Amino acid sequence: MTARGFDHVVWTVRDLAAAARFLERAGFRVTPRARHPWGTENHLVQLDGFFIELLGIGDAALIPEAVGNTFSFGAFNRDFLKAREGASMVVMESRDPAADRHDFERAGLHVYAPFSFGREARLPDGEIRKVGFDLTFVRNDSDPAHGFFTCRNRYPENFWSAEYQTHPNGVTGLESVVIVCDEPAEQHIFYAALTGQREMRATSLGITIETPRGRLHLMPPSAFAALYGSEAPAIAPGGSAIAALGLRTRDRARVAGVLEEASLDFVEAPEGLVMPAGDHFGLALVFV
Repeated sequence: MTARGFDHVVWTVRDLAAAARFLERAGFRVTPRARHPWGTENHLVQLDGFFIELLGIGDAALIPEAVGNTFSFGAFNRDFLKAREGASMVVMESRDPAADRHDFERAGLHVYAPFSFGREARLPDGEIRKVGFDLTFVRNDSDPAHGFFTCRNRYPENFWSAEYQTHPNGVTGLESVVIVCDEPAEQHIFYAALTGQREMRATSLGITIETPRGRLHLMPPSAFAALYGSEAPAIAPGGSAIAALGLRTRDRARVAGVLEEASLDFVEAPEGLVMPAGDHFGLALVFV
């Protein structure tokens, strides 16, 4: 089984323009708005090999419904927004979609039909280049409220931009993805298959899986509140929530200064400087 690092997280919001302005106030460089042919729109925050996809619904009339074994990215995120804003999908990097599919099927997971697409991307200097992606969607039966897939970037040289990866707040990369759930042990089989990492560390605070890019923390709400100094997202019995992103920064004091100047709320917590989810479009950002 191939070990996979985090590729990106989809952060779904009702007001895409307002969320993009929020991230810019927090000191991030945000890419121009891009449009998908299936009705969604996005902005990206590029880090070191990982990115945040800030997603909104652009034209609901263009969203196709899922049919048979197809997965509808647009319909899934439209339906997610009926319940809440926040991180809707976790995405792992892929070098070989066929190998991903084989690994998931061997683990007994439901894998959807392959999906590929391309579009044009605008670079900071205005140049237009082609980008393309191969996606392998997989279902977590223990957490149907969230989406999961691997993503192979066919033209990384056209996608990544050193300018877009340079942020005024000094953030450089992903440290962790934090998922709150009632029973972390019940999730370990799925996440071992998704990440390709069989080894994990279990403590009284939950389960940690190290990946080639970032670590995954699975923890109960009580552990989240203790470590991150803010209330955990509300979850139904047996449910989960993608609660926080841990982000590496060159200087945490610099981040604090940016947030204070922008009048954005944050708290100091054992795991870092935390912008709570409740005030910030449903996802906590943790600067470490």
